[in-house]
Amino acid sequence: MGAITKAFNLILSNNPTLNEIIFTTLKMALISSALSLLIGAPAGLILACKDFKGKKAVLVILRTLMGLPPVVVGIVLYVLFSGTGIFGRLNLIFTVELMIIAQVFLITPIVAGLTETAAKQPCMMMKETAKGLKMKGGKVFLLSLSESRYQLVAVYLFAFARAISEVGAVQIVGGNILHKTRVMTTTIALNYNTGQFTYAAALGIILLILTFAINLIAALIQFSASRAQRRRRGNENNG
Repeated sequence: MGAITKAFNLILSNNPTLNEIIFTTLKMALISSALSLLIGAPAGLILACKDFKGKKAVLVILRTLMGLPPVVVGIVLYVLFSGTGIFGRLNLIFTVELMIIAQVFLITPIVAGLTETAAKQPCMMMKETAKGLKMKGGKVFLLSLSESRYQLVAVYLFAFARAISEVGAVQIVGGNILHKTRVMTTTIALNYNTGQFTYAAALGIILLILTFAINLIAALIQFSASRAQRRRRGNENNG
């Protein structure tokens, strides 16, 4: 109960440092999950709808990448972007931008894999129809995208949840610097390691509230779109 009380006290206190940490967390999670969806969803749809030589090997590699350890990704990017690394001149080490890049590397394979699984059945159902109508590849892709749009909402929510809850890679490449790269998960880890368990638990509750709020908004948008589509189909049938 102490952690819950402290969490709500922190929310109501309008603490500038906490607000800054929450803003950085949301910025990193929203941008990285959106970029991962933009890259991973088309790749997953292509894998689901297209048959090509070496597809099984590509899927095996993709399944392997879905389990990339965050710490390994963080160390690799740290080496590449540190002062002595090949990308050191970009000065991205210990920045939110590099944290976003790390998240994209981690989440994009997951988005692609989940999209491929979700779109496989709709694509199989559309193949015969597309062949009969002599639809070109671009139109088939757009049709598969349309048919899988609700699944993609679920995929994005998973990607966002993965981005907002990750700690290993972002701590390594971001450095957990106050007023710059500190996010909710790294703050929770820091407070736990320093023995401030109640404060860490309170921050964890706030993180859960943030995740729930984003999921609720997305669910309401999805429900509204689904209801509008049913209403439109009903009008077309009545007409």
